[in-house]
Amino acid sequence: GMKPMDVLKAATTINAKAFHLDQQVGAIKEGLKADLMIVSGDPSNVISDLRRVKWVMKDGVVYRNEK
Repeated sequence: GMKPMDVLKAATTINAKAFHLDQQVGAIKEGLKADLMIVSGDPSNVISDLRRVKWVMKDGVVYRNEK
């Protein structure tokens, strides 16, 4: 299988480039849309940590997981 960091890259920067959207999304960079997901843990090492969502920012609005 893929390493966790490779999965994250495939779902973000690589996918954005493949669909010619890398000037809009796919990285945390000035000028790009700021849609973010903050999790507990380190999904770059343990991919299942992506399930531990603390909050999401979509179009500048923060949505918190109140669990």
